[in-house]
Amino acid sequence: MSDVHDTQHSGGRRRARLTRRARLLLIGGAVLVVGLVLLLVLLPGDERPARAEKLTLPEGQRASQAYAAVDKALHVAAGTTEKAAKKAATPRNPAKRLRLPAEAKGNPEGYLYPATYPVDEDTTPKSLLSFMVNTARQRYAADGLPPTARPGGLSAYETVVVASVVQAEADTPQDMGKVARVIRNRLAKGMPLQMDSTLNYGLGRSTLRTSHADTRTDSPYNTYRHEGLPPTPIGNPGQDATRAAVSPPKGDWLYFVTVRPGDTRFTADYEEHRKNVREFNAAQKESR
Repeated sequence: MSDVHDTQHSGGRRRARLTRRARLLLIGGAVLVVGLVLLLVLLPGDERPARAEKLTLPEGQRASQAYAAVDKALHVAAGTTEKAAKKAATPRNPAKRLRLPAEAKGNPEGYLYPATYPVDEDTTPKSLLSFMVNTARQRYAADGLPPTARPGGLSAYETVVVASVVQAEADTPQDMGKVARVIRNRLAKGMPLQMDSTLNYGLGRSTLRTSHADTRTDSPYNTYRHEGLPPTPIGNPGQDATRAAVSPPKGDWLYFVTVRPGDTRFTADYEEHRKNVREFNAAQKESR
């Protein structure tokens, strides 16, 4: 049934007239709209999640952890930042590509620089990723990262790979230079790095306990099985690790193990290293 009636004026023309029911519906709808507008305006801030004013990425975090942190800071669905990173790897417009070295093949691992970044309403996952990558390029250059491969040395990207392993393996900043030297010495001798951190990165985990079965894993990040560096960085290194990778101290060390926190032992003697490993295993059993 219609709620609009025709009425006749003195001039013989008709005009539409709302019935009482229609007028009530119209007024009620207007009140509802005004109420919703007021609700949105007056809604307390804690009812609508506000973005964080800054985002701090700790040293050594993996790209997957950085993606999750950005999602949380920007209040976007889980996986949004990871999708943005993959999209930026091969954009239709090259100008929108992250400024990564060609060796990275679009993977920003190692170039999401650990620092504190401002966040506001205009920040997007892509803009924040770009900020991190550009910061990495600036900081790495300031820390002496070579723009090109040095004769008989490592490329800039390979140096970041080394720095990421140093960041993951060193127990303290003071140990980072020696860890970097162990890596360099092993590479020079054609020895596999045999680093648990690279193996665990390939397995998507973090642990101090590595089994013999783990060392037989078929993964390019298994540096027990494959010689040379892993194919990508295994995290995002900070300044101390980067500087250690660029200019490690001189030394003949080939082995190291952190027996206990604060007690990392470096040696060039395999038998001495085995003794240190036995102490490490004993300490692990005591802590269980």
